[in-house]
Amino acid sequence: MSGGLPVVVVGAGNMGGGMLARLCALGWSVGVHDSDPQAQAQAVAAGAVPFESPMQAAQSLAPHGLLLVAVVDAAQTEAVLWGRGDQGLGHGAGPHLQPGQTVMLCPTLGPETVVSQAERLALGGVDCIDAPMSGGPARARDGSMSLMVACSETAWQRHQLVLKALSQQVFRVGTRVGDGARTKLVNNLLAAVNLAGAAEAMALAERLGLDPAATLSVIEASSGQSWIGSDRMRRALAGDFEPRAHVSLLAKDTGLAMQAAEDVAFEPGLGRLAKNLFAQAMAQGLQGHDDAALLKIMRQGCG
Repeated sequence: MSGGLPVVVVGAGNMGGGMLARLCALGWSVGVHDSDPQAQAQAVAAGAVPFESPMQAAQSLAPHGLLLVAVVDAAQTEAVLWGRGDQGLGHGAGPHLQPGQTVMLCPTLGPETVVSQAERLALGGVDCIDAPMSGGPARARDGSMSLMVACSETAWQRHQLVLKALSQQVFRVGTRVGDGARTKLVNNLLAAVNLAGAAEAMALAERLGLDPAATLSVIEASSGQSWIGSDRMRRALAGDFEPRAHVSLLAKDTGLAMQAAEDVAFEPGLGRLAKNLFAQAMAQGLQGHDDAALLKIMRQGCG
C-alpha cells in the first residue's frame, strides 16, 4: 500500500459491492469501508483492504486517488463526506482528502445536492465526478452497467482507466457537475413509468385468462418490450420478490425527479402517476421488497 491506494469504495452494498468486486477481479488495489459488517466482510473476501471509517479510507488514498461513494441517498452521502451523530466530523472523509484527489458520487441524488457537495470539496482542492449508475448489481459486477458522468476535463482525463474498468458504457453527459444527476433522474422516472406499465399489463393479462409468462415472451419480442419490464416481471411472475432494487429506491428517485421537474416548471403526468404508485407500495409496507412487487399493487386492480 506504499504511496496509497488508487481507489477506495465507501458503500459496498448491491451496486458498490458489484463495482468493487469488478475492480478487484481486474487486479486493482481497492480499499473499502461499509458500516454493515456483512458487506464489509464480502468486500474483503473479494480482495479489498478494509478501513474502519470514511476518514481512514480517505487517509489511505494515493495523491491522485479516487474516493468512490456508493451509498443510498443524500443523508448517507453527507455522513460519508462530513460525518454525523456520535461519530463527529472527524470521521467524515472530506476534511482528510488532499488537493488533487477526487470524489466520485454514484448515488441517485438531487442535482442541488451534487452541486453543493462539489462546491464544498472544491474548497479543499478536491475534484468531483458526478457519476450516477444504472443497471443493477449483476451488471455492476460484469461491467455492463451504465455510468452517467459529468465532471471537469481534468477529472475526466485523470480517471479514464478506472472509469473504463468500471463500465463498458460510460456516457459523458457534460462538464457541469449536476448533469449526471439530472440525466439519472430522467432515466429513473422513465424506468418507473415503464415498470408500472409492465406490471399493469401483466395484471391485465392474468385477468384476461392469459398465461402471463407466455404473454411476457410475446411482449419481449414486440413493441411493448422494456428492459426493466422484462427483468422485474420475469421474477415477479415466478414469485421471486427477493430484493435486488428495493421499492424504496424508486420511490425516492421518482420524488427527486418530480422535484427537479417542478424546479423547471414542467409537469410530467405519467411520472406523477408512477410516483404515486410507488408511494402506494410504500404505504402498504412493501418498501423492503424488490420493486417487482409493483405487480402486487396492480393485481389489486387499484393502480
